[in-house]
Amino acid sequence: MASLLVRPTAPDAQGTVIDVTPESAGWTHVGFRVHKLAKGQRLEASSDDQEVCLVLLTGRATVTCGEHRFEDIGQRMDIFEQIPPYAVYLPNGVSYSVEATTDLELAVCAAPGHGNHAPRLIAPDNIKQSTRGQGTNTRHVHDILPETEPADSLLVVEVFTPAGNWSSYPPHKHDVDNLPHETLLEETYYHRINPEQGFAFQRVYTDDRSLDETMAVENGCCVLVPKGYHPVGASHGYSLYYLNVMAGPKRAWKFHNDPDHEWLMNAG
Repeated sequence: MASLLVRPTAPDAQGTVIDVTPESAGWTHVGFRVHKLAKGQRLEASSDDQEVCLVLLTGRATVTCGEHRFEDIGQRMDIFEQIPPYAVYLPNGVSYSVEATTDLELAVCAAPGHGNHAPRLIAPDNIKQSTRGQGTNTRHVHDILPETEPADSLLVVEVFTPAGNWSSYPPHKHDVDNLPHETLLEETYYHRINPEQGFAFQRVYTDDRSLDETMAVENGCCVLVPKGYHPVGASHGYSLYYLNVMAGPKRAWKFHNDPDHEWLMNAG
């Protein structure tokens, strides 16, 4: 099995600092990259057999795909401004370019596409915002590409977890193809931490503990969740952001809580 903790590298010629493919992860559906581009730098790419959701994590850019051109989009200059991002959906089988009009941190979320949808802008006003949990389990959610919005495979969401809080908690999993009770979804977590010298913890484990890894996650790391429960804890003094990409055989998010911790759903 591939290592579940993917650390960022120095940027290559295209600014790539994280590069997860189905082959490198040892799974079937999810691909994920992060590019850090300087103002004026351009990323040229093809979606091949994958649909793509470009998420402007920070900065502004012009995105072009055929006759579609989304000019100088983006408003979030710091992830921890905690405002929704701009994003662009692209189908499989297209070429596209991203030109950074300011310094840019760009996430490229990918999963199998079937050519059913046209390129489109996902503006902040189109992104649902919500708060989940209570007390030290409170976190704030932006649904960038939920199952209620058109796509073939991709589900994309970002979460802000206040310092000292838990997230993806109580522990839940989605690794069994058993609708309407649970869906099989691979998942990546791209973590950012504020201040950036901090750390968080993420555990990935199965009922039988055949997989049971706990990782100290630093700023810019990506965690792979091929199966199992996957809670996250933010350290005292350090707020946590993560971007989730999910995909599987069916495009639905149905999860199963760890029975040992289900009681927390009813705790005051």
